[in-house]
Amino acid sequence: MAITSMQFVAVLGLLLLATIGVIFFVKGIISKNGSQDLASKYASDTRMKYSYKYPEANAFKMSNTFLLAGLVGALVFTISAFSWTTYDEKVYIPENIELPEDIEMEPPRTAEPPPPPPPPPPPVIEEVPEEEVEEEVEFEDMTVEEETEVEAPPPPPEPEPVVEKPKPKPPPPPEPEPEEEVDEIFTIVQQMPRFPGCEDGAGDDAEKKKCAEKKMLEFIYKNIKYPSIARENGIEGMVVVSFVIDKAGNIIDPKILRDLGGGCGKEALRIVQSMPKWTPGRQRNQPVKVQFNLPVRFKLEG
Repeated sequence: MAITSMQFVAVLGLLLLATIGVIFFVKGIISKNGSQDLASKYASDTRMKYSYKYPEANAFKMSNTFLLAGLVGALVFTISAFSWTTYDEKVYIPENIELPEDIEMEPPRTAEPPPPPPPPPPPVIEEVPEEEVEEEVEFEDMTVEEETEVEAPPPPPEPEPVVEKPKPKPPPPPEPEPEEEVDEIFTIVQQMPRFPGCEDGAGDDAEKKKCAEKKMLEFIYKNIKYPSIARENGIEGMVVVSFVIDKAGNIIDPKILRDLGGGCGKEALRIVQSMPKWTPGRQRNQPVKVQFNLPVRFKLEG
């Protein structure tokens, strides 16, 4: 048997009213009997001469009745407490919600190294015309006569010993500058990021993915607030928010890709920023950054 909270409160109220009624009923009986002159009533009764109790003023004659009533009340309270059932709040999710894979958006551009500079132009070879150079050669008279004395040249001085100086050490080669690591942002990986709440459950990746999508939609439409401006102007449609799930599961760089106006885009962005940590995506069994496009549909009820 299952009862709701309102029924449980009603049962407690009835028990309280019944208890108050019994108290006033017993109090009235005792007051009525106590107001009589019991001593004069039993003056001729020799059996009550040495008795300290009168039947009308006996407060314990209804003890069995009260004990049974208390046991019944305790039993009813215990059964009601164990039968109290709480129900999860139903979350309204609009129909025809497109999955993120169905949204075709331009993927973000990853940081690429700048292209190398173009090679220098080849040198231009100019032809230089040959010029004729006329050199005048002067001839000296080198004839030697018999009477001419030729002096021998003095011996050359002895060369000084050359002391070799130690060669300086060459400077060490410059250390290469460390290259900045650029984390690539993927759009499709082997294991896509998942909303938390389904990782401990049994099942394969497909079942966990389906469970995570359901948890995500319940979170969105349980916490979303329809903007008053959009409600007054009858604005309906779908907003698309793009964000990146980093290696730790945090939501970074959220932005609006498609907006309806009336504050719908800002509300969808607020919902995304309030989400808990996701299970990060994995590529080759390593966590990577993954871009995720989330559609949020705004639809007026009725």
